[in-house]
Amino acid sequence: MPTPEFITNLREKIGHDMLWLSGATAVIQRESDRKILLVRRSDNGRWTPVTGIVDPGENPALTVLREAEEEAGVKIEVVAFAQLKVDPPQTFANGDRCQFLDHTFYCRWVSGEARVNDEESTEVCWASRAEIEELCIDRMKDRIDAALDYRSGPRFGFEEVR
Repeated sequence: MPTPEFITNLREKIGHDMLWLSGATAVIQRESDRKILLVRRSDNGRWTPVTGIVDPGENPALTVLREAEEEAGVKIEVVAFAQLKVDPPQTFANGDRCQFLDHTFYCRWVSGEARVNDEESTEVCWASRAEIEELCIDRMKDRIDAALDYRSGPRFGFEEVR
């Protein structure tokens, strides 16, 4: 996963210290068969919805539009904000530490053949709910569940994660 330039610039100043970052997740559903688009991450091999780091000054809803096209070559429509939640802290192989505030959106596929479109993923697939149960870790299943239940209103994770 390429590191955005603004993070590289910060890392030059703070080293491996903890960074608090905004992330965005696009739970993209295809209406014809109700399947969800997943990408297999190249950095850890995990299946996830399309995710990305929110650039400085960028609206997270625009982040998911950008990331869907960059990562999977698809155009989407953002339908609803679904969840705001703090992820557990992460430490990468190089020692960099960060923690994300994730904004999850329910999105509808509009056009484009889903494909690996950059170096951030190795595979893409349209997955059923049963397949998601097998492929995704709990944190990603939680995001997918929140997005598919968007009509109940957004979910907010009130627990502290340190």
